[in-house]
This record gives sequence, structure tokens and C-alpha cells, in this order.
Amino acid sequence: MPQFLEQNRETLRGVLAVCMIVAGVLHFAATAPFVKIVPGFLPFPTALVYISGVIEIALGIGLLIPAVQQLSAWGLVALFIAVYPANINMAVNHIQIDGIPDAWWVQAIRLPFQFVLIAWAYWYTRPAAQESASS
Repeated sequence: MPQFLEQNRETLRGVLAVCMIVAGVLHFAATAPFVKIVPGFLPFPTALVYISGVIEIALGIGLLIPAVQQLSAWGLVALFIAVYPANINMAVNHIQIDGIPDAWWVQAIRLPFQFVLIAWAYWYTRPAAQESASS
């Protein structure tokens, strides 16, 4: 792991946690864009958006609580995988969301970025390098 990342591990954990909490709150504050990208084969899209919002908030908070950090990180890995079909649906069907540029390059970045999020969450499923070295 590059030294910069390891030195800023806890700050980056906080950034990920806040991003997840904000994203979860947005599921309630601006539901329509999230509903719009839920794949058509899934039932009850609005309910799914609310449920995923609650899960995002809970996992974001959990990432900040030492006793459940690793479990929350695993939950985020699962969540990022579970919502990937919505990102694919948005890209493949060119679903326009206000505030997000409707350009091929945005979709080209968005889809692989999900793997960055998965890796970021996965990083917290393991103890920090200095913690595991002292164990």
C-alpha cells in the first residue's frame, strides 16, 4: 500500500463514511434520480431506493465505530456490488440525471469508478498495517 494512503487511512475512512452518509440522505432528499436508474426488472424501485439509503447511512456510521468497522466495510463492498446494475442501467440506457453530464466519457469513468469504491471499502475489512504488524 503506498505510504501516503497508509498514513491517511483514518482520514480516508472518515471521507468514505461521510460520503456514504450524504449519499444515503440524498436517497430521501432527492429520491427521483435514484428511482430513475433502478433496473426495470427489480420490483418496488422507490422502496429499494429508500432501503439502500438506510443501508448507506447505517454502513457509513458503522465505518466510524471501531467495534463494527470491519463488518461495515464488508457491508459496503456488498452494497457497491449490489447497486452496480443501476450504474450499468444508467450507462447502457443513457438515462439522463439532472446535474450529471450526459456524455459517454462520464459513463466511461462512472462504471470503473465503482471498482475503486469496492477496493476502498475492502481496504477497511483488514486491520491497518501497523495494527497487524503489532499483533
